[in-house]
Amino acid sequence: MENTWLIGQDDVARILHIVGRDALMRRMISTLEKGFTELGQGLWSDSPIRTGFTRTGDVPGVIETMPHREPRAGVTVKTISYSPRNIADHHLPTILGTIARVDDDTGRLVALTDGVLLTAVRTGAASAVATTRLAHAGSRTVGMIGTGAQAVTQLHGLSLVLDIDRVLVHDIDPAHERTFARRADFLGLDVRSARPGEILAAADVLCTATSVPVAAGPVLPDGDHAPHLHINSIGADEIGKTELPVTLLRRALVCPDHRGQALREGECQQLADDGIGPTLAEVCASPDETYRDRLTVFDSTGFAFEDHLALDVFMDLAEELGLGTKVSIEGRPEDLLDPYSISGPRA
Repeated sequence: MENTWLIGQDDVARILHIVGRDALMRRMISTLEKGFTELGQGLWSDSPIRTGFTRTGDVPGVIETMPHREPRAGVTVKTISYSPRNIADHHLPTILGTIARVDDDTGRLVALTDGVLLTAVRTGAASAVATTRLAHAGSRTVGMIGTGAQAVTQLHGLSLVLDIDRVLVHDIDPAHERTFARRADFLGLDVRSARPGEILAAADVLCTATSVPVAAGPVLPDGDHAPHLHINSIGADEIGKTELPVTLLRRALVCPDHRGQALREGECQQLADDGIGPTLAEVCASPDETYRDRLTVFDSTGFAFEDHLALDVFMDLAEELGLGTKVSIEGRPEDLLDPYSISGPRA
């Protein structure tokens, strides 16, 4: 009888501490870059658009499910929640989730793990991949609008693909902005506070990672910027929630991670379909160096294909390090035609 492989918080922490932040992020970047390239070449099937429930009123946010299937290998399903009041009200991360791997042949639950670190690292790695394909080769100044938890892994990913001289940051929450340099000090970068307009004008690469409410954007003004500015926009993840001014989007080459999902809830919801450029997978499969000299936007809504690959990374590392616990979760009746014959201890 095969049991489910439970990779708990302690296992995830040991992976992080044994492997190290840089090695984990580099492995994730490499895995996603290869995966996006193969997706653009038609070697993978795409993921369906995520679905779920939007909460309004006193408890805003979303709870969603995100599935991806690799035929004959497995199905990855992430249950993810975005609750912008979690930190203040419950002392919990804004983004919580769990990720499961189901065997494609039998439907058996193969593995279950935490999705908090996995989601943050794969999102930072996806922006790093987009930046390697779209940003100007000499990019040295990075701007950050929003300095919450996601900003840490965003900057970490960028630091591994760019030679960064300085980082300019802004957050509407002074405490988040004030503590960001400490949270990112392992990168050894020069982090300074600046106003959004100043960041836009100075940045070579800019990241927006905010919890802006629905219909309250943009978080960045339109204005003067470097001709080659590249923006990773990761905060648009609900219908009506956007971070960038539409005038800027209309001038840019906008590359979504998942076209259908971005049209529904990303920055692309502000654009017509013919105003959207190639997906990141298409860019990885067919690079175009001219993109680096113009305004580009990576519309990162985060989709289940990334989670499928990220779970592979964490499962591989757990196996290499001998981590995780095998537990019996699923019911196994002794008589497969009698659900009441489930085996186990008697009272």
